[in-house]
Formats: sequence, C-alpha cells, structure tokens
Amino acid sequence: MKKKILIIEDEVYLLEMYKMKFELEGYKVLIARDGQEGIKSAVSGKPDIILLDLVMPIKDGYQVLEELKEKDETKKIPVLILSNLGQADEIKKGINNGADKYLIKANMTPNQLVREVKEALETV
Repeated sequence: MKKKILIIEDEVYLLEMYKMKFELEGYKVLIARDGQEGIKSAVSGKPDIILLDLVMPIKDGYQVLEELKEKDETKKIPVLILSNLGQADEIKKGINNGADKYLIKANMTPNQLVREVKEALETV
C-alpha cells in the first residue's frame, strides 16, 4: 500500500516540485498551501508523515505543529520541518515542539528529501 505524505508549503513552485518528486517515488501526496488547510488535511487525510514549512500565511508552522501534537488523531504522525529558517534557536524550537526532524530547504535536494522521508517512515 502506498505511503501517504502531506506537504504543507505556501510556495507553489516548491509545493509542485515536491509533490511531483514524491509521486514519482510512489507516494500518495496530499498538499496544503497554509497552516489551517494543513491541519484540516492532516485530520481528514490521515497521512503517514507530514512535511511542514514554518513561514506560512494564516497559521505558521509552529502553530500547526502545536495543534497537530494536541489532537489525538494526529499526534502520532511524524512531522519533518522543512524550512529556510536555519538558526539554532529555530531548530531547537521545532524539535522541542514535537518535530521529528528539522531540515533546511536550502541544503536539501529533492532526492535527499525523499531519503529523509523514507528513513523517518522506517523508524515509525
């Protein structure tokens, strides 16, 4: 059965690129363009893993992470933060708020991102 990934990202170009890459790798891909939509998609779509941007409209990634970890139906879903905020305090905040991993967009090729997701899914 195909693993389901939810990508919460407001940059349309990146969203489409990641979506295409993960579909080519055999994943079922759900997408959301803002934090509020992301929470709804996580609850209704029941993804196996979530890729979460931090800087987004309506609700930022930290607010989304907090809500996901509070809800019974989403608190066990692994969340990988994918952001360009690379400062140590941002990374620490993301991990302390419940993210399973913090990845910096600028340092990740799509292939590396797929590997990170596969690794995270193996440890679930």
